[in-house]
Amino acid sequence: MKVVILAGGYGTRISEESEYRPKPMIEIGGMPILWHIMKEYSYYGFHEFVICAGYKQKMIKEWFANYLLYNNDVTFDLRNRNQMIVHNQECEPWIVTIADTGLDTPTGARVKKIQSYVGDETFMLTYGDGVCDVNIKDLLSFHQEHGKTLTITAVKKLQEKGVLEIMNDLTVKAFREKSVVDSALINAGYMVVEPKIFEYLNDHSSLENDVLPTLVKNGELKSYVHEGYWQCMDTIREKMELEALLERNQAPWIKW
Repeated sequence: MKVVILAGGYGTRISEESEYRPKPMIEIGGMPILWHIMKEYSYYGFHEFVICAGYKQKMIKEWFANYLLYNNDVTFDLRNRNQMIVHNQECEPWIVTIADTGLDTPTGARVKKIQSYVGDETFMLTYGDGVCDVNIKDLLSFHQEHGKTLTITAVKKLQEKGVLEIMNDLTVKAFREKSVVDSALINAGYMVVEPKIFEYLNDHSSLENDVLPTLVKNGELKSYVHEGYWQCMDTIREKMELEALLERNQAPWIKW
């Protein structure tokens, strides 16, 4: 099963860093937050990734192209035509497709553009700027039990994210993007999606403003309530909070 990661936005709220690199490539603990997210999925056995890139997408491609160089000891033999010897050659068991989905493309349209890479299969979908300790296997089992088009992970957080109103049977009643009125269960990403989702997508679709509300109306959106850790990295303050957890060896998302 493939994991699709939305990584194409400008990241304007953390412009101190995103001016120079795409937000998913901003480092915490010396590695891009994108790498941390991929390690989370890989821990549960999901090793195939499709990255929906856009803003400064070349930097993402170049980082993966040089993965062995960046993450291992290297000897450069200048006497023999600059031969490079990579020691240890430790790497992840990943297959990574990086798709340039455009600079100003809405989130839903980005997913539409990678349909050929996903095919007619269930897939994971999340954002490239948030880490958590969600049990991905439990999330998938929950999704399969309920048979809806999309299952979204919901967390309780005092932030301006997409707010979910959930009924007693965990069916999503309403979806409001970036509401400031209530600190309720919010959209944390970490979704499981059926290929039927592509029927809802076009070249102008916003996942948050168009697709999810339509799924709500059709009774096709389920919520997996996560009571553990989740944190996005929208601001420098949040980046520093993540860094502090790593420095103290208290990062809840690191299980590998």
